[in-house]
Amino acid sequence: MSKRSDRYRNLPIFKKADEIYELANVIAEALKEDDKKEHLAGEIIGNAMLIQVKIAGAEGGGLYSLRMQNAVLIKLAVQDMFNAVSFASMVEINEEDYVDLMREKVEEFRLEFVEWVRAFDKTYDIPDNWGIRYDCSTPEQEKLEALMFDDDKFDEKQDEHFFDDFDKDEGVDEDGSDEKE
Repeated sequence: MSKRSDRYRNLPIFKKADEIYELANVIAEALKEDDKKEHLAGEIIGNAMLIQVKIAGAEGGGLYSLRMQNAVLIKLAVQDMFNAVSFASMVEINEEDYVDLMREKVEEFRLEFVEWVRAFDKTYDIPDNWGIRYDCSTPEQEKLEALMFDDDKFDEKQDEHFFDDFDKDEGVDEDGSDEKE
């Protein structure tokens, strides 16, 4: 993979998601003894993987509404994963009690998640024609949307918008070349 496309891996939220994945993997391995337990293990590990995928998707996209869509899916995956871990403990099908460990990891992740979502650029968006963020039904709203969406701004930010902050941290000049060279 290119260095530019892997930058999301250095984000604090992705690192926390990786910690959750590692713990989920340990829990899933402890559950893989029979079919009932294996299904639950798949639920836990599948949701842990989905968290990472959706972070990458949000960072690779750019539009506010798409990033928020991924954020909502991340929240749901975290909740589903934690519910599966809690269920395994409630019905005593695992030998270890992983609930407290997972609760701690989820709380650490949640704090990073809140900071990450707050950093999304709300001005970098377009109507998605689903009416979730924009009400396209009134002329007043259409005028507001026209003011909010600037074609020139969108075109300028399309290629460079999400890596500007990372370039400063990663030792990359604004023209995209490494400072080390």
